[in-house]
Amino acid sequence: MRIFDFFFGKAVSRRVSALQDEWMSQHVAEVENLYRQMRGWRHDYHNHIQMIKAYRALGEEDRLDAYLEQLEQDLRDFDILIRSGNVMIDAVINSKLSLAKTHQIAVNAKAVIPRELSLPETDLCVILGNLLDNAIEACRWLENPADRFIRLYLDLKKNNLYLCVTNACQQVKKQNGKYVSRKPGRHGFGLERIDRLVAKHQGYLKRADEQGVFCCEVLLPLAADQ
Repeated sequence: MRIFDFFFGKAVSRRVSALQDEWMSQHVAEVENLYRQMRGWRHDYHNHIQMIKAYRALGEEDRLDAYLEQLEQDLRDFDILIRSGNVMIDAVINSKLSLAKTHQIAVNAKAVIPRELSLPETDLCVILGNLLDNAIEACRWLENPADRFIRLYLDLKKNNLYLCVTNACQQVKKQNGKYVSRKPGRHGFGLERIDRLVAKHQGYLKRADEQGVFCCEVLLPLAADQ
């Protein structure tokens, strides 16, 4: 029995290590995507200045106004999507939602949380990361980009942190009454991670689907002084 426990523990350790490497690689790719957007906008900055000067020199005020309006819209699209007040949470959310936009997924997000939380930020990041990964994956199954959307909402409700992720989806997949991943070979590992962490913090979790929309709500208790 001890030999079995030893080799089983080794197998689990290798699996966890492989998943950690995979998540780290994915997070690096997401952050690099943000940096590419920043470099691209900076590269174009000089050309934008030249165009503004040209319109002003020619006295074409209407075209100058239209150009400035377009630049403002581009900047809004590029801007950091979320400034919740918590730096680590913002980093996770913004990298995920930026990735969603590269897949032509419409994003609507709002998050207002304290800079410091009584919950371990690592656990919260895992929950958020998996929720958003699942939402992005579900949207990518939809052939028409116009049908893809993700709505994210985080806020405090009394002494609880409330999270809600709603996304477009195809028909969901269930097994024994439970939602399961459509990704081959993964067997819903992300879903299990969310379940375990919510249970660890004695929280509440609800998943529901209806007419091409999937929603996951999470309520996590905070310390009394928050």
